[in-house]
Amino acid sequence: MTPEEKLQHLPDKPGVYLFRDTAGEIIYVGKAVSLKNRVRSYYQPGARLSPKVRALMNRAADFEYIVTDNEVEALILESNLIKEHRPRYNIYLKDDKSYPYLKVTLGEDFPRVHITRRVVRDGSRYFGPYTSAGAVRETLDLLRRLFPFRTCKQKLAEGVLPAGHRPCLNFHIGRCLAPCSGQVGREEYRAMIREICLFLEGRQDDLVRELTRRMNEAAEKLEFERAARLRDQLQAVRQVLENQKVLSASKEDRDVVALARDQDLSLVMVFFVRGGRLIGRDQFLVPGEDNTPAEVITAFVKQYYSRVDFIPGEILLPEIDPQEQPAIEEWLSGLRGGRVRLVVPRRGEKKQLVELAARNALLALQEVEQEHKSRGQGRDACAELARALALEDIPYRIECFDVSNTQGQESVASMVVFEDGRPAPDQYRRFKIRTVTGPNDFASLKEVLTRRFTRAEEERELVRTGRLSTRQARFFRLPDLVIVDGGRGQLSAVREVMKELGYAHIPAFGLAKEEELLFAEDRSEPIRLPRDSRALHLLQHLRDEAHRFAVTYHRQLRTRRNLKSLLDEIEGIGPVRRRALLKAFPSLEDIARATVEELAAVPGMNRAAALAVYRFFHG
Repeated sequence: MTPEEKLQHLPDKPGVYLFRDTAGEIIYVGKAVSLKNRVRSYYQPGARLSPKVRALMNRAADFEYIVTDNEVEALILESNLIKEHRPRYNIYLKDDKSYPYLKVTLGEDFPRVHITRRVVRDGSRYFGPYTSAGAVRETLDLLRRLFPFRTCKQKLAEGVLPAGHRPCLNFHIGRCLAPCSGQVGREEYRAMIREICLFLEGRQDDLVRELTRRMNEAAEKLEFERAARLRDQLQAVRQVLENQKVLSASKEDRDVVALARDQDLSLVMVFFVRGGRLIGRDQFLVPGEDNTPAEVITAFVKQYYSRVDFIPGEILLPEIDPQEQPAIEEWLSGLRGGRVRLVVPRRGEKKQLVELAARNALLALQEVEQEHKSRGQGRDACAELARALALEDIPYRIECFDVSNTQGQESVASMVVFEDGRPAPDQYRRFKIRTVTGPNDFASLKEVLTRRFTRAEEERELVRTGRLSTRQARFFRLPDLVIVDGGRGQLSAVREVMKELGYAHIPAFGLAKEEELLFAEDRSEPIRLPRDSRALHLLQHLRDEAHRFAVTYHRQLRTRRNLKSLLDEIEGIGPVRRRALLKAFPSLEDIARATVEELAAVPGMNRAAALAVYRFFHG
């Protein structure tokens, strides 16, 4: 049946419609109160369509529809289909799994709190999504300072203690209640977890009341140690509250949504106001060229609130599609289990809140644009480098290797990665030299390059057979260009390994210090890049990063070796206790600051050994 014939049989009922292109791919999903009226509007001859809709209809070869019982069901189905198919002409956020969440493992007797990117139905509670991994880590660090929950991965159950159930160092410094050793019961521990959930929901006033009640209850039972711990926790929470900005005289919970736009880029900012206080914010880039602000905000609300854990009773917006507003309010109210109002304020305090969020959204958008500009400059530098080195392709991934040691001691190497002309710190790798004795940079580079490319072959086979994911792989991705810190000798060592392992097709160059000359295998004369060229500045930045990363690792090992030698002088500290101390206290200053109780809490230590260490450092 042709689209024209289908138009004659469209029902006058709510539902979802899908446009497909000639290849059968879904390119747009929409919802309608009346499928008959909405879909026919796309095919009206001479209709005044927006540029986006004209482009859509030029590609649309066919459509199909799904009838629902009401508009709210259509809205839910539309949201799910957009998430699943990500059609070209819809406004959509990234997939949920690309964002980090805080997960509270309520399915366990003694729950943990940790960061995850996978949302699964396992009885846990998820808070987020957070657009910044740094923000979620800061939140987790704050929780650890406020609440002594466990961070270990042991499987604990009420009344069942694991073997060797001695509490770890976290218990002795007040960072864990030690359920692993029976120091706390299930109900008391889970009461603390409920307080964490109140904090993450933004209900700090409720949390203060709950902590106050538990503190008074403990004091009445003459449990003064527990009451003191709750008092300290209460003071810490109140200090956090004092640092939060008060935005509203009312004590209501609300979200404030604002939009900033520039050409084809839109940024949506969400302020989280709980009890009148601003407790946090989040921002989302929303591709949506040729869409009105109301369309962008409406699409954002439908997708964002389908994935969050907490929905406030009021959401302030700069604008929204008035035809969709009633259905969205009904849908959100169902998700929340209470009434939700979408408000577009025109004056007063609420209008000022939206304007404040909008100003912050504009500043955030300018930062994003600057980031894009910087990324563009990185690409230009890579293109310039490709021309200067006569490379066939512009290198996207560049790896630089450097070796660091002190007269052959603690010899290490670094692998620093730039992608698109910019540092990619999560891809940096470091190596401890295993097979070379003495200060031999050539042999050290051969070992490192051998390990790097051998591991790449192993991981590519594991990925091919499905035994390893690309996210877990550390050396799976190959470079487009290799730079080694050094001259012809270092380059020759690197090229020898690359040829032996079948990677001779990857270009490699040596970058010598001082003269800043580039050495190539097939050229007798070195390449000298102009001092003011972006390509040279890129290589210098890359080389300096590799040197810094290698030297930092070398210093860490050297400090650790010196500390190890120092511990050998303490009576009663053998190899086992020395390793345990180095694991618990990574620096000399940490051991010197430790109390006798903290030292005794280290696995394998006892009070006599702890006193020996303490007296060694304190006399």
